[in-house]
Order: sequence, then C-alpha cells, then structure tokens
Amino acid sequence: MRPVSDPMSYYTRVDYMLGAWQAAQFPADQGAEVAFAGRSNSGKSSAINAITGRIALARTSKTPGRTQLINFFSMEPQQRLVDLPGYGFAKVPPAMQQHWHELMGSYFEQRQSLKGLIILMDSRHPLKDTDLQMMEWAAQRQLRCHILLSKADKLTQSEGMKVLREVREAVAGVATVQLFSATKNRGVDESRRFLDACLKLV
Repeated sequence: MRPVSDPMSYYTRVDYMLGAWQAAQFPADQGAEVAFAGRSNSGKSSAINAITGRIALARTSKTPGRTQLINFFSMEPQQRLVDLPGYGFAKVPPAMQQHWHELMGSYFEQRQSLKGLIILMDSRHPLKDTDLQMMEWAAQRQLRCHILLSKADKLTQSEGMKVLREVREAVAGVATVQLFSATKNRGVDESRRFLDACLKLV
C-alpha cells in the first residue's frame, strides 16, 4: 500500500503487462483492476499517461482508433489498469469493429476483478450513444463509474462549469464526473482518488 503523502510514486511504478486480442489471453482474473474506455478521439491514452506520470505508457496517435487490443498494465501485485479499445470513430472495417465489440463484451462479462470504469468524453461533445452503452455495461456489473470530461483546457471556465453541471445532472446516481485536461494536468489528483477507492489502496 503506498503512503497517502506520496501520490506520484505509486502510479509511476505502472508497467505494461500484455495486450489481449482474445479473451483467452486475459491475465489471471485475480485482485482488482480499473478499465479506461472512451471514443477513439477522446484523449484516453493521453489521460492514462497523465494519471500515471508516464509520458509513453499508453500509446497515443494522431490517428484515432489505433488501440486494437485490450492492454493491461500492472501496478502493485494483483492490481492493474486496463486500456480498452477506442470506439465510435475509428475508420476500420466492420469486421474489426465487430471483433472489438465482442472482445469488450467478453471482458465486461468475465472479469470479476474489474472494480471500476473510467470513461473519457471530449468535454465539447459528451454523452454520445456509445458512451451511454459503456455506462450501461458498468451499471449491469454494478461497477463504480467515473467520467473524465477531457480536453477541458479547450473550454473557458464558464463553458467548463456549464458542461460539468449538465453531465452531472444527466448521469446522477450512475457515475461521478470531473473536468480533465491531460495537457495541463488538470484533474489528475481527483482521478487518482477514484482509482484508489476502486483498488482499495487508501
């Protein structure tokens, strides 16, 4: 268990484990893990890198939809972060999109170690149908769900507070919500507190 007074050391010890193309490749279903999901242009990989303090832990690309595997990252023993494939934007063949959908369906149905879900939404375009589907999966599993309204640096303060209020009202009782900016490191500590609660580290 990391000291509460040292928020950085724990997350910077995250390491890549494996990328799963099929459910049979998932690591042992033990301990606790939190998954990150989001549309392919939501800034998901950048958020993971900002939260962990690791510049290139999760692969980022100017071409949305490049994450094609479910990527697992180890933290303390039996504790993991999981980067799910982006959805809703990637220009890939329908067969690939169907495979992603089935793979994520298997993940949500099978993983008993899954304790929480963080959904990245572009703060300028939140609550798309695919985002609502992810929240529905989380609700079915009775998972803690937290929304990062990403790219908040692109909004004025009043615009940011307005979208935060609107999304909180829309998902009340289903998910918690915060503003987030990977480029400005805004909301990183709040995100870590959610992860800590899910992983029972504090």
